[in-house]
Amino acid sequence: MTARAKGSAEKAGAAEDGAPNGERLYQRLARHIFDDLVAGRYAIGSRLPAERELCAEYGASRPAVREALIALEVQGYIDTRVGSGAYVRRLPGREDHPGFAITAFELTETRVAFEGEAAALAAKQITDDEIAQLESLLEEMAVENLRPKVTEDADREFHMTIARATRNAGIVLMIDELWRLRSTSPACALLHDKARNAKIRPVVAEHRRIVEALKARDPQAARAAMRAHLAAVMDHLLFTTEEMALEAARRAAAGVRARFSATTTPD
Repeated sequence: MTARAKGSAEKAGAAEDGAPNGERLYQRLARHIFDDLVAGRYAIGSRLPAERELCAEYGASRPAVREALIALEVQGYIDTRVGSGAYVRRLPGREDHPGFAITAFELTETRVAFEGEAAALAAKQITDDEIAQLESLLEEMAVENLRPKVTEDADREFHMTIARATRNAGIVLMIDELWRLRSTSPACALLHDKARNAKIRPVVAEHRRIVEALKARDPQAARAAMRAHLAAVMDHLLFTTEEMALEAARRAAAGVRARFSATTTPD
């Protein structure tokens, strides 16, 4: 490890262990990259190191590096190109400072905490009519997944139905706010848009397991099923850019094959 990499890793590690200003690791990483932009390490149009290189340089996880890049992309400093990487879009001035909003990963972590417990509480309160409504929403979700343009109306109503089944107005308000943040927080909206463009859809089978646990009136199973579903959501977000890159590579390969087949004549 180079001296620069060792120093970067130590700084990143300090953030994860608890920086004095309480910053998350991804925020500290974003500041390091931001400072490199200010210092002229990268020129406009130049490509940033690949995610795996940034992970090694800063001793950080892929989710933390990805959140840092998303934070800078939202603010217009970098541009992520499918299958190519992150490029410098504009350079900040020395008087500029990076800003941060809740990220998609932070939001999903919050959902794990709140919606897992909401599912457990709902298992004790939910009615047969609400179970029937959830089963109907599973069918709507499956139909929505077949449409060219992704919609998440059934997915949102599914989770809100469970929230209402807790008979707790505070939980309903909290979960409603978390869903609102999915589309209003710039960092959340950006990554979820990437996921939709990569054809990531709500997984009906994961939701069905939640319904089965609720139908059994089993709080522990309902909590586990909800947490497993949201953990899968986290995985989908993490691998969104890889899936987009893979699809771009497939399209490029198909284009090459088409060109060769068009110019090849039989003997």
